[in-house]
Amino acid sequence: MTRPTHLASDIVSVKLGARSYDIHIGENVLKCAGVLIKPLLNAPRVAVVTDETVMDLHGNTLKSTLEAAGIDTTFIVRPSGESQKGFEPLQEILDALLALSFDRKDTVIAFGGGVIGDLTGFAASIFKRGCQFIQIPTTLLAQVDSSVGGKTAINTKFGKNLIGAFYQPKAVLADISVLSTLPVRELKAGYAEVLKYGLLGDAEFFNWLEAHGPAVLSGDVTAISKAVAVSCQTKARIVAEDEFENGRRALLNLGHTFGHALELEAGYGGDLLHGEAVSAGMLMAFEYSAAEALCTDTDVKRVEKHLLDTDLVTANHLPHLLKDPDRLVSHMAQDKKNEGGALTLILVRSIGSAFVQKNASSASVLSYLTRLSEKAQNA
Repeated sequence: MTRPTHLASDIVSVKLGARSYDIHIGENVLKCAGVLIKPLLNAPRVAVVTDETVMDLHGNTLKSTLEAAGIDTTFIVRPSGESQKGFEPLQEILDALLALSFDRKDTVIAFGGGVIGDLTGFAASIFKRGCQFIQIPTTLLAQVDSSVGGKTAINTKFGKNLIGAFYQPKAVLADISVLSTLPVRELKAGYAEVLKYGLLGDAEFFNWLEAHGPAVLSGDVTAISKAVAVSCQTKARIVAEDEFENGRRALLNLGHTFGHALELEAGYGGDLLHGEAVSAGMLMAFEYSAAEALCTDTDVKRVEKHLLDTDLVTANHLPHLLKDPDRLVSHMAQDKKNEGGALTLILVRSIGSAFVQKNASSASVLSYLTRLSEKAQNA
């Protein structure tokens, strides 16, 4: 595809054979969305699924660029929040597409954060057995993680992302400019996913984040651009090696097993953002690894210091969610990575060296969580 000559962006390719696609990363990508998207369409018609917040901030920009490219555009606007990742919102989106007489040659665009991306992607995967979709992520977390790799899902009362499908987008358009409208809390939540890539397999990137993390969080365009590009390059490489998470891709869940348990305990009302849960969960994974003599306390303290230096969430901020360690272990037992009723955890040997631990001891995890709970309650 030929890019607009005035669009300065990085392109990261996700190489999956016939399902390969590009991630466009840069400033003002949104303003060029029509030109970038039109060659990808089977028919010049799209439905844009977004939320009320993103619609108010950026809806007119996207509408203008799509219509200028001759693309018939309809917006489906949802409320904001994690509660949208459920069966009822999914049904309402599918009904809206059917009411529009959409068919399999039409395209759905996910325009928002991780909730909208996951929900819309799953809807596209099952609409008339699959129609194409495009991701335009508007949060840092979505740009570096959830929009890339084809994981789509909704939540249930039993846990997060338990109903879903692997379904790759046709393209991802990551506009760094829109991050300037993000609340600080959302930016920090996204930064946790950036940090994850350094902790799981790139110690050099973690070193860079120790020096430049504050610049990323202050909105420095150069720093943010590098953080997004490196994160997407890492994820693209891992997804290309293991698209359906049969092995190495599970490393991308560092911090998520503990984090998802915290999210389920909190409910999905917005009291705990996904990135905040991941932030706490990553430190928990390091602490548990150290307790199992897998990594050093020095690494744990270094990770904790960086979380504190960047004002990210740790378990010490969440004593109310740690009161019942047995319940947390029960939540962890619902994790998708588990096999044969045994826990699967992503643990670490050092910063930049994560691995998959199958058949993890539930008793050992419970012992760790009990100690952590007591520490948090007494802090």
